[in-house]
Amino acid sequence: MQSENPNNLLLDSRVKGGIFGLAIGDALGVPVEFIHREKITRSPVRGMQGYGTHNQPPGTWSDDTSMALCILESVTKIGWNIDDQAMRFVRWYKEAHLTAHDAVFDIGIATAQAIDRIAAGYAPLEAGSRDENSNGNGSLMRSLPAAVYCAVTCGDEKLVEEVANSSAITHAHPRSRLGCVIHAFLISELLKSKRIDAALIGAAKRVESVLESCILFSDMKQELQHYHSILYDNLELAESSEIRSSGYVVDTLEAAVWCLLTSSGFEECVLKAVNLGDDTDTVGAVAGGLAGIYWGYESIPSEWIETLAKHEMIGAMAEEFVGVLNCSQ
Repeated sequence: MQSENPNNLLLDSRVKGGIFGLAIGDALGVPVEFIHREKITRSPVRGMQGYGTHNQPPGTWSDDTSMALCILESVTKIGWNIDDQAMRFVRWYKEAHLTAHDAVFDIGIATAQAIDRIAAGYAPLEAGSRDENSNGNGSLMRSLPAAVYCAVTCGDEKLVEEVANSSAITHAHPRSRLGCVIHAFLISELLKSKRIDAALIGAAKRVESVLESCILFSDMKQELQHYHSILYDNLELAESSEIRSSGYVVDTLEAAVWCLLTSSGFEECVLKAVNLGDDTDTVGAVAGGLAGIYWGYESIPSEWIETLAKHEMIGAMAEEFVGVLNCSQ
């Protein structure tokens, strides 16, 4: 079902599409977060709506977008710096920096605990939980700017190291770090104008190669089995009933990639993601980010962009980020 990747799109369109796609997928999902699939199917999301779960106006985005914007701001202002990313997370959580309406209304337990540790003086790479039960999607949801930046500026081994470190600020278990790494390699391949199926093959080969060749990543190598369906199976052949849209990092990445594989455009992809139910804002954000990179900024409905909270601020930040990326090439 996947359409041809428009290979004439500039990096600017793909990157801006990814950033806005993440925010829009997040905002579409916020009003229906935690609603089960059976219920949402009876009254599916068809566009921007408000209130619902978090009682927020239409176009409101959540922690997913706020934390992604923290990374975006960090790499734009000072380059790649884990300590700075972490302190911007603290500023978001404690001061409502880069929020839709100047208030924090949604945060995961593991994320809150890690940021509290950083605020108390922990080093960022010591703050995230390494417990197997702390493999929520709280680092994957925000990872797109890190993935794009490292895809453009780093070699493969450095990409793995830095994307994994960015995850570890809040989610340090190797399964969570690997999910962000796979996501980053997929984005790197999509930025090359590859079709989704070819991008997945390329991402799988690059992940395997780096994890095989570098002993420092042996803990992530042992987690590859959990991502088998994404990297090696024909995921596009799965029925929607086989796709889980929970807050577990593996489920979220699998659901987002399935939506991308089984859709023919941006709008179909993000609505399909949100209408899976449950962790709608994050599945929507991850799917929307990938879809925006694949189909470009121009594929996003203008009325959705205009409804998005602080869309002018997001646009300005995206343009500045693109400028940094263009200068680095």
